[in-house]
Amino acid sequence: MFRPPVSNPSWCTALFGAKSAARGGIVRRAVRDVEHEIGRDAFYAEVRRRGFHLVECGDQFIVICNDGQLKVHC
Repeated sequence: MFRPPVSNPSWCTALFGAKSAARGGIVRRAVRDVEHEIGRDAFYAEVRRRGFHLVECGDQFIVICNDGQLKVHC
């Protein structure tokens, strides 16, 4: 059952305020959770605003919390 996203800016603040994100690490969230909490477009915009990189694999979003050049090997 589809549920429209709920506006929840504090969710992004908590996600990107986590220790792993603050240290330039990686955070991972289920696509369905992102869609429920803030929606894809808002999530994409927030990742872009921070200069991070976003990968979607299966049912997961993986955010690389670093603005360095991204190279994919394989």
